[in-house]
Amino acid sequence: MKLKTLTAMALVAAMGTTPAFADLVFPSLSYRTGPYAANGIPFADGYEDYFKLINARDGGIGGEAVKVIECETGYNTEKGVECYESTKGEGALVYQPLSTGITYQLIPKSAADGIPLHTMGYGRTSAANGKIFNTVFNYPANYWNGASAVVNHLLAENDGDIKGKTLALVYHNSAYGKEPIRTLEELSKKHGFKLDLLPVDHPGQEQKSQWLQIRRTKPDYVTMWGWGVMNATAIQEAANIRYPMENFIGVWWSGSENDVKPVGAKADGYKALNFHGVGDDFPIYDDLEKHVYSKGNATGAGDQKGTVLYNRGMYAAMLAVEAVKKAQEIHGVADITPQQMRDGMEALEITEATMKELGLPNFGPSFKVSCENHGGPGLASVNQWDAKAGKWNQISDYSETDMDVIGGLIDEDSSAYAKENSVAMRDCASSSMVAKMSREEIAAELKAINARIQELMKAAEAL
Repeated sequence: MKLKTLTAMALVAAMGTTPAFADLVFPSLSYRTGPYAANGIPFADGYEDYFKLINARDGGIGGEAVKVIECETGYNTEKGVECYESTKGEGALVYQPLSTGITYQLIPKSAADGIPLHTMGYGRTSAANGKIFNTVFNYPANYWNGASAVVNHLLAENDGDIKGKTLALVYHNSAYGKEPIRTLEELSKKHGFKLDLLPVDHPGQEQKSQWLQIRRTKPDYVTMWGWGVMNATAIQEAANIRYPMENFIGVWWSGSENDVKPVGAKADGYKALNFHGVGDDFPIYDDLEKHVYSKGNATGAGDQKGTVLYNRGMYAAMLAVEAVKKAQEIHGVADITPQQMRDGMEALEITEATMKELGLPNFGPSFKVSCENHGGPGLASVNQWDAKAGKWNQISDYSETDMDVIGGLIDEDSSAYAKENSVAMRDCASSSMVAKMSREEIAAELKAINARIQELMKAAEAL
């Protein structure tokens, strides 16, 4: 019996897979406490509520129930790594760290364990290069797309010419906040604007010196890479020095209701990037009401629906579910492994028809993931806060970002990472062969593998 078990384990290892679990498990690395809780709570609620909907309405994914394991990180990198280590053995299919610091620490662990990361709109931007970062995905947009989207908006506001203008970057003094700097520096060379850098230390409640400098230097525009209490503090300080809100634009992590409401009417006109829809005027909310909210099963206090970050958490869960469906289709099994989940993510395609079918028409841009491109199209829109109405309005279409600049930076940074960590570049031509096989071809291959396993098991019994 011992020999048979060892033989089976060896076969599993040789096939490059791990045993599947009874449920499809999705850890939620959340933060409901501390200075970043105001932003962490709505994302976590939206993430879990979507999975609750999938279980209640659809009976799971492909007949397999979904299980969410929430682990509190407090937006602390060490705790985030502890959450990963304590939950990965539960059959975790994909991690959404919701922290650039945690993401940086998990990238090598993800590669070693074969468990994918989805760092949607954050993390290490150069992970968009799937030839180097096999298990990391940051679709549909990343920080460098965000930096370019800010500049593109300023170009649109100035008839395509911002030469001689000054853009101040107020940023969280962390790996997250520093991500856009290189891109903005390259774009400043290209378009002739001056870039001022104003770091803000964790957690971000002390910013008077930065805004006194802004009052003194009078930059034409300010952009912000903030999170948690830093965001509302910055917007309040901008209001205190009467900085024009229409010239203040945050990245998508600095554009939630929790960032502007504490400032009241003085936040009116503030802008922020986004890569998905706002509000609850989508058919999916009817399904959530019927199957989740009315049953008393909403996550947390149940007061976050339709908010920017609730929608983002829901969007992240939706993309995870669609990747599971793709993985089930590719491999012909319902109870998939993390490695099979990775295959589903790499073959994911989201169209407007898909979004409409899911009850999210015009919610976000269409995109397709590939072996080469784990980052998606990098499109972004601009929202503006209407303080009187108490809501965000999308004031631009999803527009392209400067991939001539961004693509070169991604290649440079990912190549440096590969060299430092002895990572071999994948051959995407061969890696995509499975994705291109028909379901019948895959079934035939699996049947042949199973027959070979049976032969080896019989041989093991005879020993």
